[in-house]
Amino acid sequence: MSANLLELTEKNFAETIASGTVLVDFWATWCGPCRKQGPILEEVAAAVGDAAKIGKVDVDAEAALAAKYRVMSIPTLIVFKNGEAVKQFVGLQQKDALIQALQG
Repeated sequence: MSANLLELTEKNFAETIASGTVLVDFWATWCGPCRKQGPILEEVAAAVGDAAKIGKVDVDAEAALAAKYRVMSIPTLIVFKNGEAVKQFVGLQQKDALIQALQG
């Protein structure tokens, strides 16, 4: 995982999403579209800089988090603003749509 993307677990999830804007990618290593989403998230992180945080939750390792947010398909990406889920995407997403969601 790159320096631009945070690895989120039960231990750091609530604290990470508590303030500001955070895009969380629920993914798994065996998921083809998830692997394609990774480089796109790197580009999003570079484009938004400090305006938002980008994190990833491995649904195999963190099944309770995936269940809490009702993740049924992956990749699922959720935008949080100050701890509240405000937008959700299911499936592979393009850079521009994600940047727009983070700035909106």
